[in-house]
Amino acid sequence: MVVQVVAGAVLECSFGMTPGMLDVVPFRRVLAETPAATILDFAPLVNILPFGMCTSPANPEVIAATAAALGVPTPMPCIPATLAPWIPGSPTVLIGDVPALNNESICMCAWGGEIAVVFPGQVTVEVP
Repeated sequence: MVVQVVAGAVLECSFGMTPGMLDVVPFRRVLAETPAATILDFAPLVNILPFGMCTSPANPEVIAATAAALGVPTPMPCIPATLAPWIPGSPTVLIGDVPALNNESICMCAWGGEIAVVFPGQVTVEVP
């Protein structure tokens, strides 16, 4: 089931060691109980918060730490490096002429990590 994502959603990165969170700046936004997200909510440290430690072998800090540890893989603190919007977003729901973010969207980190929505921040309740 496709669910729209809101502020406070729980995210995971394929190279992160802990879950992260999505923050949505409530500027000209639709409010459910919290601000609804769009595919343009991808700014590192503003919208996409860190995932604990990064284990990506493409991250320059991990490369340096691993080299300093004589080749022993050494995670370093995560600083998301998202450069492009979430894809694909919702094809039918627009927020301010921008596709809404849904739980099936992904965002790529420059260090090769795939960021996905684990919990969209809201649930759909079916009433009998």
